[in-house]
Amino acid sequence: MKANFNQLSRAIDSAASNPDIRLYLLYGPDEAGARDIAARLGRAMGPEAERVEIEPANLKSNPGRLADEAASMSLFGTARYIRISGAGEDCVEACTLLLAAERAGNPVVVIAPGIKSASALVKLATASPRAMTCVFYVPEAGEADKIAASIAREQGLRTLGGTAARIAQAAGGDRAVMTRELEKIALYLDAAPERPREVDDATLDAIGADLGDSEISRAIDAAIDGGPDHLADELGKLAIAGVSPIPVLRQLVRRLMTLAELRAEIDGGANANTVIERVFFRERATTARALRIWSAGKINEAIDRVRRAERAIMAPGNAGPVLADSAMVAVARMAARQRG
Repeated sequence: MKANFNQLSRAIDSAASNPDIRLYLLYGPDEAGARDIAARLGRAMGPEAERVEIEPANLKSNPGRLADEAASMSLFGTARYIRISGAGEDCVEACTLLLAAERAGNPVVVIAPGIKSASALVKLATASPRAMTCVFYVPEAGEADKIAASIAREQGLRTLGGTAARIAQAAGGDRAVMTRELEKIALYLDAAPERPREVDDATLDAIGADLGDSEISRAIDAAIDGGPDHLADELGKLAIAGVSPIPVLRQLVRRLMTLAELRAEIDGGANANTVIERVFFRERATTARALRIWSAGKINEAIDRVRRAERAIMAPGNAGPVLADSAMVAVARMAARQRG
């Protein structure tokens, strides 16, 4: 069945006691938002819950594994759930078997940022009463402010003045980053739903909630422009500032996705100057240069590479910033090769 964000959130929060929904399909360009909801499922299942990670490639070769895992008991008798990241149409058969199985018991969350509403996987999940689908779009500025304020309320925080907008802007509209920042603020203020606290500009200044936004933008500009040497300098500054690699990669993906949309419009006959006018003024120069060198195929290749780096960083025992730096340098080299 199809669900909006609020319906999905309520279902996720009650997943441990509601076995009727076997599959949660989260798709659309806002992979960060989908991952945040997937993490919410983990919290709903309880601190002792076992998380089983399955790669889409494994399901393509062994589609029956998903239904088997969904019906299996945890080794220690605790709750368990299954998560699949980077899913695509190669997971259709596995999800079909899951939804048709006689029993399941362990919920499955599938993150599929690259598929569309017309895909077979979305159609399958939408048509089943045992599945729930929700599309995630990157929020616009005003919507991101509302999301920040809503997350704050869940933490027992009341945003004052422009603090919600400030948090949203610092996080680049990334729901997951906003959640983490607001969790830190709630801890700092000792806030909770039963003891609400107010968040003002002085509070944000005190804990330094800025995420190095301008530094991140410069690094992204260097990657898209095709300047590996300049990018190395910017990555060094981010490392000194202690900026997490996840917000950097996610903002790079957002910029590349915007570039892909503009590239498609221009390739379809739209006027380049008219298209550029819709871009945020600080990014127009970089975007205009990028549109002169990046092809649609290379943009999609870059998006896939950065997303794979993010998923690798989220895995246990990873190389962290090294993986992020490697992906960003690879994007810069792709741009440099196209520029000639």
